[in-house]
Amino acid sequence: MVYYTNIFSPETYQAFTNSDKTIAGFRIRQEGLAKKLKPGDILICYITRLSRWCGLLEIADGPYQDSSPVFLNKDDPYIVRFHVRVKIWLPLSTTIPIHIDDIWQNLSFTKSHDKNSSAWTGLLRNSLNKLNDKDGKLLKTILLKQSNNSTSYPLNETEQKKLKIHTVNRTDKIIEVSVPENDDSLEDNQPNQDVRESIKMQALLAEMGARMGLKIWLPKADRSRVLKKWETGIDALLDRLPLNYDETTLSTIEQIDVIWLKGRSIVRAFEVEHTTSVYSGLLRMADLLALQPNMNINLHIVAPDNRQEKVFQEIQRPVFSLLEKGPLSESCSYISYSNLKELSKQKHLDRMMDAVLDDYAELLQSSIL
Repeated sequence: MVYYTNIFSPETYQAFTNSDKTIAGFRIRQEGLAKKLKPGDILICYITRLSRWCGLLEIADGPYQDSSPVFLNKDDPYIVRFHVRVKIWLPLSTTIPIHIDDIWQNLSFTKSHDKNSSAWTGLLRNSLNKLNDKDGKLLKTILLKQSNNSTSYPLNETEQKKLKIHTVNRTDKIIEVSVPENDDSLEDNQPNQDVRESIKMQALLAEMGARMGLKIWLPKADRSRVLKKWETGIDALLDRLPLNYDETTLSTIEQIDVIWLKGRSIVRAFEVEHTTSVYSGLLRMADLLALQPNMNINLHIVAPDNRQEKVFQEIQRPVFSLLEKGPLSESCSYISYSNLKELSKQKHLDRMMDAVLDDYAELLQSSIL
C-alpha cells in the first residue's frame, strides 16, 4: 500500500460528493504518474483554498481515459481516471484543517514551518505526489478517527467567502467572476529576489520558443537582463515586431514579457507574474483583447506554484469577464513555474510544436451555463 495526494478544489470536491464516488480523475499531463499507482494504493484527499483533509480513496483499477463529464458539466479536463472505493469521505463541516496541532506538528512537510507561511505547500500543489509512509499512516489514522467520531470544524468567514460564487450576465451566457479582497499585507518583502526569478522565467520561455524554431520578442527594457541568462538568444531575438497593427496596439504588445512568433504571426504570448498582486500581466492581456477583439492567440500567465489560486481569482474579476471577445478566463491560461521547468527538460523539445504547452497549462472553466 502506497499513499498519494489527491487534490480537490471546493468545486471538484462538491462534484465528487454529488457523484456516485466511484471515479477519481486527473489531467492528461499526469498520466505518467498515474501509471505508477496500483490497486490497493490510497489517495489521501485534500481541498485547496480551504486547506482541509477530506477523505481516503482506495484504487480499485486503472488508469484509463474517459472524457465523459464527471467533475465539470462540459469539457471535463480530468480524463485520466481510476475506479476507486471510498474508505472515508467527510462532509464539508467535518473536513479537517491542516493547521490543527495533531496534524501540523507531526507531518514531515509542515512541522518545521510557521503556520502563516506557504513554504510547506509544495507537496499539496498537485495530485499524485507520493507521501512518505509515516505521513500517510498519520493522516489515515486521523481521518478514520474523524469518520468514526467526528469533530465539527465550521467554516470561518474567510473560508465562506472562498466558496461564494459571483456571476455576471452576458448576452450569450452566465459567467462566474470573483471579487477579490485587498491583500496588500501579503506583498513581497524580497522584490529583488523575485525580479531575478522573473528574469529566469523570461529567459527559460525565450529559450524554449527558440528551441522549437520560433522567433522571440522581449521588451527592450528587459533584454540585457534576460540575455545574461539566455546567452544563445541573439539569433532568435527580433529587433522589431513584424506586425501590422495601430500604434496603440503595437505599444501594448511590445510590453508583453515574452512573445513567440512564427513568420508574421504571434503564436503565444506570456506574462510572468512573480509578485502577490498578479494584476499587471492580466491587465496587459485584457488591454490587448480589448484593442483587438478578433485576435486569436494563446495567452498565458506564468507564475509561482503558490499563486495559482490568486491568478484564477483575479482573472474572474468582472472587468476581465465582459470583454467583447469573451471572458479573459477563456483565452488566458495559467502555467506554474514548476510545470514550465518540467517542460523545458524535455529532450526532444526542438522536435515539438508549441501546442505541447497546452498539456502544462491550466485554463479556468469559468462558464456555468
